[in-house]
Amino acid sequence: MLLHKITLHDFGAYQGEQRLDLSTKPGRPIVLIGGLNGCGKTTLLDAIQLVLYGPKAECSGRGSRPYNEYLQQCINRNADPKAGASITLEFSIVVEGVEQHYRVVRNWLFTGEKTLREFLTVLVNGKFSRTVTETWADHVESILPLDVAALFFFDGEKIEELADPRSAARVIESAIHSLLGVSAVKSLGQILKTFENRQQLSGAHQDVLDKIREQEDEYSHAKQVAEDANQMASAARSDLDRCKKELQDSERKFERAGGVEYERRKELEAARNALKSQAQTTNKALVSLSEGALPLLLLQEQLEEVKRQAELEREADDASRVLGVLEQRDKWLLQQITKELPAEARTALRKKLAADRKKRAGVVDLPQNLGLPHDALTQLITLEQVLAGDTNRANELLKDASKLAEDLEIAQRRVDAVPDDEVIGTLVMERQAALEKVAVAEAQVKRAEAIHAEATARHVRLKEDLDRSHKSRREAEWRSEWLKRVIHYSDKTRSTLTKLSDEMLDHHIEVVEAAVLKSFNTLMRKQGLIRDISIDTSKYTLVLTGPDNEPVDPRRLSAGERQLLAVSLLWGLAKAAGNRLPTIIDTPLGRLDSQHRKHLVDRYFPEAGRQVLLLSTDEEIDEQLLKRLKPNIAHTYTLVHDDKTLATSVESGYWWTSGAAYVA
Repeated sequence: MLLHKITLHDFGAYQGEQRLDLSTKPGRPIVLIGGLNGCGKTTLLDAIQLVLYGPKAECSGRGSRPYNEYLQQCINRNADPKAGASITLEFSIVVEGVEQHYRVVRNWLFTGEKTLREFLTVLVNGKFSRTVTETWADHVESILPLDVAALFFFDGEKIEELADPRSAARVIESAIHSLLGVSAVKSLGQILKTFENRQQLSGAHQDVLDKIREQEDEYSHAKQVAEDANQMASAARSDLDRCKKELQDSERKFERAGGVEYERRKELEAARNALKSQAQTTNKALVSLSEGALPLLLLQEQLEEVKRQAELEREADDASRVLGVLEQRDKWLLQQITKELPAEARTALRKKLAADRKKRAGVVDLPQNLGLPHDALTQLITLEQVLAGDTNRANELLKDASKLAEDLEIAQRRVDAVPDDEVIGTLVMERQAALEKVAVAEAQVKRAEAIHAEATARHVRLKEDLDRSHKSRREAEWRSEWLKRVIHYSDKTRSTLTKLSDEMLDHHIEVVEAAVLKSFNTLMRKQGLIRDISIDTSKYTLVLTGPDNEPVDPRRLSAGERQLLAVSLLWGLAKAAGNRLPTIIDTPLGRLDSQHRKHLVDRYFPEAGRQVLLLSTDEEIDEQLLKRLKPNIAHTYTLVHDDKTLATSVESGYWWTSGAAYVA
């Protein structure tokens, strides 16, 4: 299949009629289309899918919206709704060695204020074909199945999606079965099965055949309903993913603006107020303590002097009380021992006793400066103990007060850091709106999945009923020898087809494994990072093996390496299929470093297929990469967006070429 020309008329941002010549020649397979973000690159990719597949097209801007609503949105804002919009695609395919030219025109317009009608016209070799036009939905599947188109029409988001092993598994399974012919063999087996089931019955059992045909019609309708429900569920899940991404962006903005502190404002204020209360309680305790004996610490030296004076006065008082008694005792004592002691000893004892009385008499003569009561010393000692206890308590309270002041200052800073409602109010509303969108999207996913589950269950139930009817019918007709032979050979053929399908599957998996590994090593900057790539046939997942023969988790690869792995997967599948279909690549270089970008430009884009439509920004394919790519380019275009009219036009040339004057 080769694309020749696409014409857009008032489609999306493209105002008026815009044409692009997409034809290529040997050695120059690339059509380079440049455009800044928002200029309509993805819209161009959507246009190609829309003109081919209509309501089944997986357009990026549709989401979960109804098809007519999406078509209405695709009419240029400056166009007359009654004139509507149109897309014309011209391409050719080779059928049994003969080239067939197609011209597909899809247009839609308003025939009334609210009535939107769509028209499809297909010309084959320059002549209108009513049959092809009326059966186009099935006919295009024989040219380029929708599942296969996703492998050849992709953008940066598709590549990032394929970096997820689960998404890659779905693509691998679809590609091997649809692109490489495995499903065709299985389909042939189903046709034989249907052939067995539809053998003519005898007249006596014609009513059974009529019932079976009714069941088959009902089953086919249920199958289509289940497929439509599956598409609706997929669209709802895609919309949910988009809403979740918007919510993540809102959450990040909210957090950067202090949203976490804003949500904890009451908690932070409560913590601060609790610290204030504790500080006030501590201060009150200090005040209460200062109202007691504690201030006497300021007179500590004077109190010590008073205590010493009180001790002296107490000694004087005690001495005055015992002095007379001691004098009489000393006389009595000397009289008792006069005869027993020598004269010298008696004289010494008399002197010692006299000296003791003299000393005590000196204490008695101490001046009574204060005139303290007898129990003053006891009171002073008690006061000293009280002051010691109060001092310890005061030190503890002061320590607590200091710690509380420090904690209170920190708590106040946290409260002060909370943004005002005016500052964060808009972000709060954006975040809430994003949360509500996610909730609505989740509800839509749940509803869509429920509808899909119900439709699938009905489809399975009708299949079981149909199988039972066919079984009953075959049992009733088993006596027919001819029918036995038909069923025998058909069953034998189906068994052979099953073996062929399994062998084809194994063969194609080996081919795809080798092609993906070769593609990955061709694109990678780090040689030897991956030694082998295999496909798990039970799950269709990629299994990576490192140079040490140990499995490598794809999540260990960098974002750029995972992107290259996804590109290698698409490239390998295309090579395994013979590169017979055009490849459309929209902005694929987002997360790649300069070396990987050069590898894509030098090794992938020129070899991606016989025809490659490359949609790029000026930062992806820049001046240096353009020079490397130039020998392989057939045409270059620039999408120019007018900010005043909000319209996009197509101009020949690319940045740094003759189209430089058209840079928006």
